[in-house]
Amino acid sequence: MDYSKIITMQAGKRSGKPCIRGLRVTVADVLGYLASGMTHQEILRDFPYLNEDDILACLAFAADRERKLETVTAA
Repeated sequence: MDYSKIITMQAGKRSGKPCIRGLRVTVADVLGYLASGMTHQEILRDFPYLNEDDILACLAFAADRERKLETVTAA
């Protein structure tokens, strides 16, 4: 998934953390909700301004970051 138009980083917003579409919801927020057991449907119900692609973009972003981390630490 190309998350480049969904995941944004702005210096003045949430301390530059990766956010969803310039909103104040971070990738870490969504990942935390998923890790705590919330379903996609529960997240979308609690945050109606998010959509399924936003959640999938967070997962893809985290997977890419993990792959990059593995590459750096393996060297």
